[in-house]
Amino acid sequence: MKKIIATENAPKAIGPYSQAVVHNGLAFLSGQIPLDPATNQMVEGGIEAQTERVLENLKGLLEACGSSLSGVLKTTVFLKDMGEFAKMNEIYGRYFAENPPARATVEAARLPRDVRVEIECIAVVG
Repeated sequence: MKKIIATENAPKAIGPYSQAVVHNGLAFLSGQIPLDPATNQMVEGGIEAQTERVLENLKGLLEACGSSLSGVLKTTVFLKDMGEFAKMNEIYGRYFAENPPARATVEAARLPRDVRVEIECIAVVG
């Protein structure tokens, strides 16, 4: 049976989707963008600040699922500009310093609210 997860530690879902769904020991997290969950406002700054906020949102959502960054199996990173990959990757590497998950990174023509980065993930729970 699937369990719907909602937390104040990540931006609220703004459409017909869940922040995360847990099923059979796995957590499926919706893509996170750089919104501060406390204010629902976009963070200021470039790709570095946006990547950090996105990963903090994922971290808070993972905790609500009963998981953590170390439990992440796979991420998908969507970038507005692949030219910013190295800067995003530097911040990403700080969060996944040991045993990093599998990852796909793609450039997207347009992301929600014209953000520079969005990241989704799948993690093991428990």
